[in-house]
Amino acid sequence: MSEEYEVKYSPLCQKVERDSKEVDVMIYEDGDGGWILEVVDEQGNSTVWNSPFHTDQEALDEVMVCIKNEGIDSLIGPPIERFQ
Repeated sequence: MSEEYEVKYSPLCQKVERDSKEVDVMIYEDGDGGWILEVVDEQGNSTVWNSPFHTDQEALDEVMVCIKNEGIDSLIGPPIERFQ
């Protein structure tokens, strides 16, 4: 039996642009009261933090500090190769 789980996204999800580059900041509940932080770049690469955050605001604060200190390029992966 499979259970359907509806993902609950935070209203703090947003696009962040720096240096003409953009990432999608996705923050969603983990089902246990925590919040997952995932960043998806323009190529579809995904970066997910290992541990959930207590609040969605903590998750947003973490990614903004990361972008400020390490730059947006730290969250952008290589282009994904497409099979033809």
